[in-house]
Amino acid sequence: MASHGVARTFRVRTEEQRLQDLEKIRKYRALEDEVRDKAASAAYTPELFQLTSKLLSINPEYYTIWNIRRRCLLSSLLSPATSRQPPAARDSAPDDVEQQASSDRDVLQSELSFTIPLLMQSPKCYWIWNFRQWTLSQAILRLPAPAARQIWQTELGLTSKMLDKDQRNFHAWSYRRLVVGRLESPELQGRSMAEDEFSYTTRVIHRDLSNFSAWHNRSQLMSRLLEERGAGAQQRAALLAEELHLVREALNVGPEDQSLWYYHRFLVAQIVNRGGVGGTFVPDLTADEKAAYLGREIDEIKELLEDYDDIKWIYESLLEYTLALGRLDQGRGRAGDLRGWLAKLRVLDPMRIGRWDDVERQVE
Repeated sequence: MASHGVARTFRVRTEEQRLQDLEKIRKYRALEDEVRDKAASAAYTPELFQLTSKLLSINPEYYTIWNIRRRCLLSSLLSPATSRQPPAARDSAPDDVEQQASSDRDVLQSELSFTIPLLMQSPKCYWIWNFRQWTLSQAILRLPAPAARQIWQTELGLTSKMLDKDQRNFHAWSYRRLVVGRLESPELQGRSMAEDEFSYTTRVIHRDLSNFSAWHNRSQLMSRLLEERGAGAQQRAALLAEELHLVREALNVGPEDQSLWYYHRFLVAQIVNRGGVGGTFVPDLTADEKAAYLGREIDEIKELLEDYDDIKWIYESLLEYTLALGRLDQGRGRAGDLRGWLAKLRVLDPMRIGRWDDVERQVE
């Protein structure tokens, strides 16, 4: 039997290997029992903490052990929460506070270092990402803002490295957005990073046109970017033209790529602005300008049919954009073209035949 075109292979274990596996299982279960017994007695000691390190290095998916590790950190390794109160509200001398902050910083950085090899081994494990997020939040609670910010800034560099390794790791993309949001916040003396993140998506897209997450992040940044630039109608139209050119060039290279069409449709939705949630970043376009934009995009897409006549995304986009153009300019939506594209879509995408029937009723 084959899976995804790769033949399955079956490993035949020798008796010696079977016994070795059984011994590994026995040791793992003994370690698990020891951790659970100590945790049940609420003995969250450094000894238990070291045992969680051993267990999580074997099985980082064990979320209960991550919770036990947190309790060990709070109970015996990090300074008491009361020592983090404002100076006027605590009795500790300034030197003691500084020493506590230094100790906490070392512990938190050690925790972040501990999880890095686990992430390399299991980059899509939710529990590792969640634990790093918790560790970073402790830095905000326990350290002066400049020191906490430095730790979060280092974390942003890690997400870049993770995405260099696997550019489509949606866990890392989601985590990056979280890190950027915190770096922008007042608690870390932050500022907007919209320009930086927009430039980052440009670099990622130039390396991999199929990076759906990068295109998505780009779309989420667009309105905010323009607001922060104080852009007027002319600057907004210029950015729209640049983005249309960027994605059109990408479509000329990979018209079968779904992520490119999704971004192209996002831009077209901004042009049409049919009252969608969040509005549009080009609100000043006139009806004639909208029709001109749509007409140009339809003409550009039609040129793709000269070399690619079996890609459903081309026909689906032509259909959608021509119907939108017809709503703006009744003379521009030709029924003959629409029916021809619908016929192709019924062949290329028969699973959605009901949708094409509904569209055809709109054409009539």
